[in-house]
Amino acid sequence: MDFVSIRIITADVARLVEFYERATGVRATWATEDFAELRTPGATLAIASTRTVPLFAPDSARPAANHSVITEFLVADVDRTHKDLTDYVTDFVTEPTTMPWGNRSLLFRDPDGNLVNFFTPVTAEAVAKFGR
Repeated sequence: MDFVSIRIITADVARLVEFYERATGVRATWATEDFAELRTPGATLAIASTRTVPLFAPDSARPAANHSVITEFLVADVDRTHKDLTDYVTDFVTEPTTMPWGNRSLLFRDPDGNLVNFFTPVTAEAVAKFGR
């Protein structure tokens, strides 16, 4: 089995796609006006409209209601990335902080309130784990 993607359901696909394109520097591929993907070498972030939810099961997902998932992106320099995002991201949860497991992390919310973590490995163990 391969983990392929995570999908965010939103009431405003264009707004969320624009946010993630700007935050990550990755251009989205649009399948329809209700579905776009930002593909990275490790995984894909899919963004879909609330209109797609009934295709799976009516009322099975609600936009802007996430309180348990953090979408994470490995970045080359989290401190520089933080500076680059300060004029764009409006809801930083934490400034860059070195975590006990060896990553320097920046936690913020996207326009729908979903948590996003940009991180850079800084200890030898974390660098080895995420070395690409």
